[in-house]
Amino acid sequence: MSLPEPPSSEKPSPGTLADTLTALRACRLCRDAPSRGAALPHEPRPIVQAHPAARLCIASQAPGNRAHVAGVPFLDPSGVRLRAWLGLDEATFYDPHRVAIVPMGHCFPGWDAKGGDLPPRRECAPAWRTRVFAGLPNLDLILVIGGYAQRWHLPDHAKAGLTETVRNWRAILDAPRTPTVLPLPHPSWRNNAWLKKHGWFETDLLPVLRARVQALVADRRPEEDAA
Repeated sequence: MSLPEPPSSEKPSPGTLADTLTALRACRLCRDAPSRGAALPHEPRPIVQAHPAARLCIASQAPGNRAHVAGVPFLDPSGVRLRAWLGLDEATFYDPHRVAIVPMGHCFPGWDAKGGDLPPRRECAPAWRTRVFAGLPNLDLILVIGGYAQRWHLPDHAKAGLTETVRNWRAILDAPRTPTVLPLPHPSWRNNAWLKKHGWFETDLLPVLRARVQALVADRRPEEDAA
């Protein structure tokens, strides 16, 4: 797979998103100065995809091990499913001018005792999330994937749990705010039973999601072409 050069290849200027991304990709907070539990058990490799022109943001959970090894977000079966949900090919999905990918934790958090991924590192979002989103002024839609991201972006709704938050997607999407927000479950295979049980997700939510996403990625703004 051929991916575009990440924004960090640009020479950052003080105060710009590129400057923030350069600093984020060098972050070792959870390894060298952990404030929320034990240190990260491996070398950090913060992963983020962003550009000021992006109109769509995927607010996700944390990179998995495959993403950690490759340095590319959603480079696994979850990414295949997510791209199918969105109706996007790899080239569009990995174009930072169109799609920002900002996880709650930017590094793979390691495995728990049962071999599952640990939760996102809790140091990460307070340190970086506000700064990254400040550099994304053109966002029209944030897709909030999973409970961790929903508790950050939709704290009032998330109190009811993931299922009720996603079930309430229409009211959340139509709420008068900019950018708009749409909650989604995580596309992991671990949620196969959830997806089978809640058929309305595929029949009602996904068509609206795809239509919104296609409109955003197809509509290039003048500043994007100049970037």
